[in-house]
Amino acid sequence: MKKHIYSISAMLATVFFLVSCDDKDDMQSSANAKVNVYLIDAPAAYDEVWVEVLGVEFLPKGESEENGSAWITLGHEGEDKKLNLLSLVADNPFYFGEIEVPAGEISQIRLLLGDDNYIMDGEQRIDLTTPSAQQSGLKLKIDKPLEAGISYDLVIDFDASKSIVKAGNSGNYILKPVLRVIAEASATIEGTVLPLEAFPVQVSAIIDEDTVGTFTDENGMFMIRGLKTGSYSLLVEPNELYQVKKIEGVETTIGVVTKPEPIQLDLVVIDTED
Repeated sequence: MKKHIYSISAMLATVFFLVSCDDKDDMQSSANAKVNVYLIDAPAAYDEVWVEVLGVEFLPKGESEENGSAWITLGHEGEDKKLNLLSLVADNPFYFGEIEVPAGEISQIRLLLGDDNYIMDGEQRIDLTTPSAQQSGLKLKIDKPLEAGISYDLVIDFDASKSIVKAGNSGNYILKPVLRVIAEASATIEGTVLPLEAFPVQVSAIIDEDTVGTFTDENGMFMIRGLKTGSYSLLVEPNELYQVKKIEGVETTIGVVTKPEPIQLDLVVIDTED
């Protein structure tokens, strides 16, 4: 089956630490930078969202995107390349792995997807189609430097909710990938929502007009990455048995993981008449 390639380009930002290695590795890697690539999900109103992920490619600045040999590929090594995006919540990203790329500037990154993409609505599988206009990919140009001997973390946030569009009354669903790329040098909020019976719980960090969200995992944990410094509100939306809760004044700082106290939810109070 022919594979479609959706090109998703984004920014890289420098983060973290110098890479230590032995003398032989120093010689081999002296002109390279290292990039760790992760995939996470933003929440969506579906039971499951399955996407066939083939890998990530990097194009150094100055190379033509038409030159296939110029792309540096980090493939998905698993035998089954399908991922349920809604499982990539809390501290559970999908780790593609580490790849060395030439120091300098990267002009493009693209996420490679296959054809086997679908959502689950209860027991019903609904296949996702892609408009032919998008098979050539969504491209954004970037020019960010990568320094030799430095390790970078690249987190791709696949917004499942915005990426899936229902086509009118046809019953068809269209996959239009919407992603953002996060530098780990940004701020993070990590916490826990209790009780576990409130699952599924959506947690959103809100500041001004910007909202970033995720779901808790089976242990009630959540992690929201890619935030700026500031004072956020946390909007906690559990299942219908528990009350929505909003936490104000959660302060974040670039490069710091903010850990508020565990968030305890209350049951919905049902008024009854004798």
